[in-house]
Amino acid sequence: MKWVNHEIVTGVIVYAAAGELLPALYSMAGAVLPDKLEGNPRSGDYWSWRSRHRGWSHWPMLYLLLLGLQQRIMAPESPSFDTIGVIGSYFCIGALLHIAEDALCGKVPLFTPWQKVGFRLFTVGSIAEYLVSLVLVLLAYIFHLVFVVK
Repeated sequence: MKWVNHEIVTGVIVYAAAGELLPALYSMAGAVLPDKLEGNPRSGDYWSWRSRHRGWSHWPMLYLLLLGLQQRIMAPESPSFDTIGVIGSYFCIGALLHIAEDALCGKVPLFTPWQKVGFRLFTVGSIAEYLVSLVLVLLAYIFHLVFVVK
């Protein structure tokens, strides 16, 4: 999925669930983290980058571990959790949503960084990608209307 779609879909999903703008913005920043960790495909050898793409940086267990450690170390009732803990949590949520979104257009690691699973519903950059993104945004909006708005 293109970065713009990762950010839009992730931001809308988190806003729909949380009902607040700041968590959505934090998760949008986290939504590009897995790709950012791999480096830029345009700088250097594209095929070398491509061979590493969707490797350890797309392993959901890494972000679940970070999220769990964060929750354990920074208890939600502590004052520091209000800032660093919330931002870090939503960064991890954004990264996890990125991985789930990538699983719709290819394979991503699941239980180990080497075992990849996923679907190929669309090709990255295709019209189908934008249609799937639109459907996800609409589903998040409907969820928000039904379950969050009172």
